[in-house]
Amino acid sequence: MAAIFQGVGAAAALSSSPSNSFDSKKLLFSPRRSFSVKKGASVVVVRSDGNVNLDLNPRGRRAQQLIANAVATKADSSATSSSSKPGHELLLFEALREGLEEEMERDPSVCVMGEDVGHYGGSYKVTKGLATKFGDLRVLDTPIAENSFTGMGIGAAMTGLRPVVEGMNMGFLLLAFNQISNNCGMLHYTSGGQFTIPIVIRGPGGVGRQLGAEHSQRLESYFQSIPGIQMVACSTPYNAKGLMKAAIRSENPVILFEHVLLYNLKERIPDEDYICNLEEAEMVRPGEHVTILTYSRMRYHVMQAAKTLVNKGYDPEVIDIRSLKPFDLYTIGNSVKKTHRVLIVEECMRTGGIGASLTAAINENFLDYLDAPIMCLSSQDVPTPYAGTLEEWTVVQPAQIVTAVEQLCH
Repeated sequence: MAAIFQGVGAAAALSSSPSNSFDSKKLLFSPRRSFSVKKGASVVVVRSDGNVNLDLNPRGRRAQQLIANAVATKADSSATSSSSKPGHELLLFEALREGLEEEMERDPSVCVMGEDVGHYGGSYKVTKGLATKFGDLRVLDTPIAENSFTGMGIGAAMTGLRPVVEGMNMGFLLLAFNQISNNCGMLHYTSGGQFTIPIVIRGPGGVGRQLGAEHSQRLESYFQSIPGIQMVACSTPYNAKGLMKAAIRSENPVILFEHVLLYNLKERIPDEDYICNLEEAEMVRPGEHVTILTYSRMRYHVMQAAKTLVNKGYDPEVIDIRSLKPFDLYTIGNSVKKTHRVLIVEECMRTGGIGASLTAAINENFLDYLDAPIMCLSSQDVPTPYAGTLEEWTVVQPAQIVTAVEQLCH
């Protein structure tokens, strides 16, 4: 298989740039900035100031209810502030594609493989247009065989390439768990350092809008226990692009978790080249009373709850941990020393989840600074129901965050 990829670097055909079109009829997203979703004959537009413009038929009323429960906006100075900033606006899936495209232009050893990533453009259009621009050797459509093409990507990385492997859904990568665990994470060590594995494994996960149990998997904790692998979770277009570029340049294998409900989240990002630190958390909102640690989609539920908490007189500090392995204990520790209270909000399962590992790390390193036990809000330990009302019950909602903070601070 390695011989197939030896000529990949010479296969870059610079022709046309990818299109930005995207069919979102079957998806409903929970953005921080702004988006437009069309479902049936109803259109919902949410801007950064929190105003909602609706053109609803009867079928659209449920969409209104879901958005009201899901959207959380960061406190911006004005709704027009982003339009006056330098840079360009992108949806999150477009930011991922831009980062990937820039790295493929910069380094001919970067290649992409996965199901439907070629001329179809990927199931969420992250790779749309790349096959036309870079050719079929650098953007390789694979059969529905996750174990095989993930292993092929690991072998390609051993020979000097930098593959980006897309799992159409993170749940499908369970079929490649042996390759990721026994080969991807370990070959650098078991070879005595003779091989590096600069591979990126990425794809959508998380609870969507009635996608059913098998397509609503949160597998962060599954992969967290594998030695030799880094894990990051993007939550904004800015860090999606920056983490994608940093992961591709890393000499370590990196798993990049994307959330299916954040792909249509819009943000203005810089025109100039930038990358994000793979091991650094992001301070979303400075505060004094309690440290709220979160990541991915739950960042927006936390920020929605933060508005209510501020109105009630609380001053929460919100940190997007971003790096799921290793944790940024420097940023987290400084926050704990300031607030002395910690709430963890995650979409991962409670038993053995990211929150459990984070709780253990904080207790081991910063126990003396805590004035109250750490609280952790996680998804319920049940398969995600298909019914929309039941699905919402399994995932942490903003009202639960408000209640937890009130309990912690009293």
